[in-house]
Amino acid sequence: MKRLLLTSALPYANGYIHLGHCAGAYLPADIYARYSRLAGKNVLYVCGSDEHGVAITIAADKEKVTPGQIIDKYHAANKEAFEKFGMSFDIYSRTSTAQHHRTAKEFFADFLAKGLLAEKEEDQFYDSRANMFLPDRYVEGTCPNCGYDHARGDQCDSCGAYYDQLDLKNPRSLVSGEKPEVRKTTHWYMKFNELQPFLESYIESHAKEWKDNVIQQTRSWLKQGLAPRAITRDLDWGVKLDGIEGLPADKARGKALYVWFDAVLGYISITKEYTENTGLPDSWKEWWQSAGTEYIAFIGKDNIVFHTLIFPAMLHARGNGYILPENVPANEFLNLEGQKFSKSRNWSIDLRDFCTDFPQPQYTDALRYTLAMNFPESKDSDFTWKDFQARNNNELSAIYGNFVNRTLQFINKNFGGSVPSLPEKYSDLNEKWKELVLYFESCPAGTDIMGSLPNDLAEYFNVNDLTVIFSLWAGNKIASGLYSKFRFRDAITETMNIARAANKYFNDEEPWKTAKANPGECAKTLYICSQLVNSFSILFAPIVPNSSKTIAKFLYLTPVTGEPGESAPQDFSLWESSVFPLLRENSPILSPELLFLKIEDDVIARQVEKLGSMGAEPKEETDFIEIDDFKKVKLRIGKVLEAANLPKSKKLIKMIVDIGTEKRQVLAGVAEYYKPEELIGRSIVVVANLKPAKLMGAESQGMMLAASDDSGNLCFVAPERDIIKAGGEVR
Repeated sequence: MKRLLLTSALPYANGYIHLGHCAGAYLPADIYARYSRLAGKNVLYVCGSDEHGVAITIAADKEKVTPGQIIDKYHAANKEAFEKFGMSFDIYSRTSTAQHHRTAKEFFADFLAKGLLAEKEEDQFYDSRANMFLPDRYVEGTCPNCGYDHARGDQCDSCGAYYDQLDLKNPRSLVSGEKPEVRKTTHWYMKFNELQPFLESYIESHAKEWKDNVIQQTRSWLKQGLAPRAITRDLDWGVKLDGIEGLPADKARGKALYVWFDAVLGYISITKEYTENTGLPDSWKEWWQSAGTEYIAFIGKDNIVFHTLIFPAMLHARGNGYILPENVPANEFLNLEGQKFSKSRNWSIDLRDFCTDFPQPQYTDALRYTLAMNFPESKDSDFTWKDFQARNNNELSAIYGNFVNRTLQFINKNFGGSVPSLPEKYSDLNEKWKELVLYFESCPAGTDIMGSLPNDLAEYFNVNDLTVIFSLWAGNKIASGLYSKFRFRDAITETMNIARAANKYFNDEEPWKTAKANPGECAKTLYICSQLVNSFSILFAPIVPNSSKTIAKFLYLTPVTGEPGESAPQDFSLWESSVFPLLRENSPILSPELLFLKIEDDVIARQVEKLGSMGAEPKEETDFIEIDDFKKVKLRIGKVLEAANLPKSKKLIKMIVDIGTEKRQVLAGVAEYYKPEELIGRSIVVVANLKPAKLMGAESQGMMLAASDDSGNLCFVAPERDIIKAGGEVR
């Protein structure tokens, strides 16, 4: 049996985990890990805190503490929140360990020895007062494209333009406030361009089974062409380069690995830590260097290329039999009440805050279920408090919880608190049930299963029995297939449909009537219902594990919910066995409590109130201008004559645009949204009197108007009908 290695993107230890993060990379992986363990697979689920890079030092500066204090604070807080959320990591560690630093430096040294790293001397801003080179996020100035005076060192938040930090006008250091000087520095670039042929082959080999959003984003990067990428920074915080063979000490001084390079290696270093802790230090190789392991990387869409291109390139270049991801099932983004998550606008729900407001395990399950039913599997989705309430009240409580409660309450009232003893007529029910399932299994696709039942089974079971057992078997099979394709929402829907069928069975059998009129039939009905309750404790365990543990308590069973180290034997699929009756007659049953209490309107209202006014964007001060100010901006219709990606830039497209009186070269950061060939011949609105600016070494002689939404989608502003010629005035 293959080993199954699962990873979730390492969260930055510079802030608290929020629900958007949970829906992107963590809950999908946990559901898959639990399902896989229940299916008898040998699973290792690895994660931990990403604790290096500028994001950490900036957070430390804001809170006026050291980077070490920042990572300790957020690592501990997020680890605790994950535990309360029910994450079933085999290990949750961090990248500040000595093991991680050794592992990352080993990769760097190997690439250096193999000639895969290019040493480059380049200009960079330097703060002489702070005595440090300035990473992009530590520089602010005037955008060379639109004039916005709070532009960051590599990108303008106002117009979206990308540029080299040296192109900033009026630059200032965010450390000292002083104007930085330009100094020479040396960095090492990994030659990803030399690995492009291998990566193209690797990606196309998975094109049929990977998600379309993953394949398309990855292909777009490959189409632009991979370029050498800097893997070092001038930074005191991170994996230092000192002591690496073949690297002179004077050149290594003050250098650290770029965080994106060392973070993905955390999966390997944390696995090494895990195997050391279990007393088998070399067994990490079985997980990372053996064809007997299948590796699945769970991430959000902002991390796709790092796990489809960058990390696979690093693993391939390292050699030594390192395996590559078999799948990278990336999710899109989760929004909150129709808007993007935003800590600055207090438009966010931190996982730790949810656990504080809703400490009972049933509400954690309700959150897991609601997020799972809204996973952004193929497009951005939305979490709302009203939906959370409705999912809890109308599905978990009214369907799943209702069946469990009514079954166990009825058994306690009418059968002395134990699984009913079957009458003589149904003494061989377990064997007949198994025969029925085996018959279902043997039917070819397209068979009229119910219409072609063997006579002995058709006569033994009534229509209601047959329907509910078929629903259990079919739902189990369908859900399993959907989980294997990472279609979690559909899999969970199928599981809930079995609970719907179970409720219908209870209603159609009317045990409240047969309890007196036909006690033997009533015993058979509740025997089947008790088996379904046990089956549900298995089938719902990946989604709502706390409730499954509660059901196990009702049934006096040891809980098995897909957590590491549970007693379920390896190679035995408890998941598959859940289609059979597993409870013994006369087994004791505890008087139940409600699995899911209803959530009242006032509880939801208080949570919505925390976010502000029902989803409205905070109003900003409007700085009105006079009509004469607007007239200063000359807008013209421009026709795109030529378009091509700007070399060395992943964002910019260079266009030659006819604006009527002349032809202009205009650069626009739209390569994520348009292919160059799609733009040729299009009419677009151009700001014709904008002062030229240099972007990535190329001059842009104007700016094109574009619109964007909260999801980050972008499109050009263009005339409604293509009847206005180039040079037409827009007013």
